[in-house]
Amino acid sequence: MRIIIIEDEKPSARRLHRMIERLDLTVETMLHSVEEALDWFQNNQHPDLIFLDIQLSDGLSFEIFEHIDIKSAVIFTTAYDEYALQAFKLNSIDYLLKPIDEDDLAKAVSKYKERLPQQQAVTLDFNDIKKLLVNPIEREYKKRFSVKVGQHLKLINIDEIECFYSENKGTYAYTTEGRNYLLDLTLEQLEDELEPQTFFRISRKFFVNINAIKDMISYTNSRLQVKLNNYNEQEVIVARERVKDFKLWLE
Repeated sequence: MRIIIIEDEKPSARRLHRMIERLDLTVETMLHSVEEALDWFQNNQHPDLIFLDIQLSDGLSFEIFEHIDIKSAVIFTTAYDEYALQAFKLNSIDYLLKPIDEDDLAKAVSKYKERLPQQQAVTLDFNDIKKLLVNPIEREYKKRFSVKVGQHLKLINIDEIECFYSENKGTYAYTTEGRNYLLDLTLEQLEDELEPQTFFRISRKFFVNINAIKDMISYTNSRLQVKLNNYNEQEVIVARERVKDFKLWLE
């Protein structure tokens, strides 16, 4: 199986490369921009499988498909969260949400291998996906959550929540009043419920509210530490793979 990675963040590309090799697979090359990818495809036989980041340093990776008729299978690696889910559900494309989990990677590769004997070419409308990413479908997001407090139900408005976090297999909302509430949802399920301009998933453990950010500090291994107005129960760290997208989200 011939595999290539197209990812502009070189540490992320190297990390994915190592994870793929641990599955006893070989990565032929790593490319880091639309321009570099276009040049490579014009001079090389197309691979069997591409791991493709959506946002590259010189534009959206969909520009590659506008110039080259790609025949390879594609697994997108993305930090787009909500937008990606909308696009890929409609087009039946596989994707991995950053920071990439090894089990998720193994499942995606396994799913690709299962399709191999059928040799069925999947027709993908990349223009439609690009439109969804640039102009996502308008939808209603959660405005409040109901939580159980003893024998009572309490309503919490979304603007009262500083962050959502996971701990000991539970998902919690932390409010501006300094209280934690256990939710009957996973962080993955919350991705469909939270307005992406207000909440950002900085790691596999945390969503933060942009209005609750008090300070941001450089942290080890090219990460960022986020200080919230009230939450201080544990360090809130932006995963290295998400720092770039986090900075874009802040703007």
